[in-house]
Amino acid sequence: MARDVSDSTPIGSPDELVGWLESGCRPASDWRLGTEHEKIPFYAADNSPAPYEGPKGIRALLEGLAARTGWSPIMEGDHPIGLYGEDGGAISLEPGGQFELSGAPLPTLHDTAAELDAHLADVKAVAEPLGMKFLHLGMSPLWTRAQTPVMPKQRYDIMRRYMPKVGALGLDMMFRTATVQVNLDFSSEADMVKKLRVSLALQPVATALFANSPFTEGAPNGFLSMRSHIWRDTDPDRTGMLAFAFEDGMGFQRYVDYALDVPMYFVKRGDAYVDVAGASFRDLLAGRLAQLPGETASVADWANHLSTIFPEVRLKRFLEMRGADVGDRDMIIALSAFWTGLLYDSAALDGAWDIVREWTAQERQQLRDDVPREGFAARIRGRSARELAAETLKLSEQGLARRARRNAAGEDERIYLAPLQQMVAEGRNNAEKLLERFHGPWGGSVLPAFRECAF
Repeated sequence: MARDVSDSTPIGSPDELVGWLESGCRPASDWRLGTEHEKIPFYAADNSPAPYEGPKGIRALLEGLAARTGWSPIMEGDHPIGLYGEDGGAISLEPGGQFELSGAPLPTLHDTAAELDAHLADVKAVAEPLGMKFLHLGMSPLWTRAQTPVMPKQRYDIMRRYMPKVGALGLDMMFRTATVQVNLDFSSEADMVKKLRVSLALQPVATALFANSPFTEGAPNGFLSMRSHIWRDTDPDRTGMLAFAFEDGMGFQRYVDYALDVPMYFVKRGDAYVDVAGASFRDLLAGRLAQLPGETASVADWANHLSTIFPEVRLKRFLEMRGADVGDRDMIIALSAFWTGLLYDSAALDGAWDIVREWTAQERQQLRDDVPREGFAARIRGRSARELAAETLKLSEQGLARRARRNAAGEDERIYLAPLQQMVAEGRNNAEKLLERFHGPWGGSVLPAFRECAF
């Protein structure tokens, strides 16, 4: 999340938690898409990770971007930890320095492409004099966790202490992975539920399409999407496929009940983050949180708590698709195109629901477990992830055609699906192509990735 919410309005009753989610409902004419991506900064001279401090560090990068773009700094103490623009876009730092653009809510994929191109041009202009480039891989391919820098953000200090208590790979998730996601709207509770179910069931298909993290510490790690595998052993209380979302009675209230049972990380008071890791939001609502006796929850506390829940699809006042490794410029836009075509066209959404509606929770989970290693070869009900990718891509293409949002050249949004269509036709995702290069022209080294897989 780019910026913690600061709305200090007290929550008067638990019903207001449901109302906060429900307030995200908006008519289809107002639907927008917001694309977020992370990239991993390094120094081109020696492939070393870029630290926060220093004359050519990430702080200098943020300050240079602020001067170039006019975006305002997000401060924590005397540290700039991000930037925000008046259009709703923001830049933030993930725990290991992963540099994230949280795009503004935009009406079309053409706008997303223009936003991304402008951002990458700005970043390149500021980063090049610093000797810095950015990997667009789903996991840093070379450095150990000890070699990875730590960003000066209080919330990450709290998470870093808590993660090893609840999973073996949470610190790898924090410090060594990079993702791309798209945030999409819903019109009603029923629309939210249908989109949530479809996107949860198909999230492993997106993982197969966008798998791009086959290396760890200089060698193949045995996975096509190590990033996705890492999430399977990060924290079972706040991750996963949300089997309850497919049960009768699913709605905003049911998600609130789930979120209330996810342990908290922190409560923010002023500029300070109070470590309440493992505590219950229900206790904060009731004013009986041991670390803040007598204090009750605010809207900001609820919004910030929801941002620390990490299922494959996350519900806030919009839906976040969270299953993909980051890739290059075209793959970043393709992620948004894939889901926009499926979820923003009623016929495509119906078609996608027809594909997944009979799958059981066990089958969905098995597909999710198999895809990080097997990619397109993973199967559900006798069908491969590659077959499902081809079918859902066709639905997405049809949905984007019916949206008929054209650019200045008269092209509609289907143009952004091209890299995915080529991939499915070839039957190989980016991770498989990288492994072929590793065992072939790269000569068993990941170092060429710093040239070939970088902005």
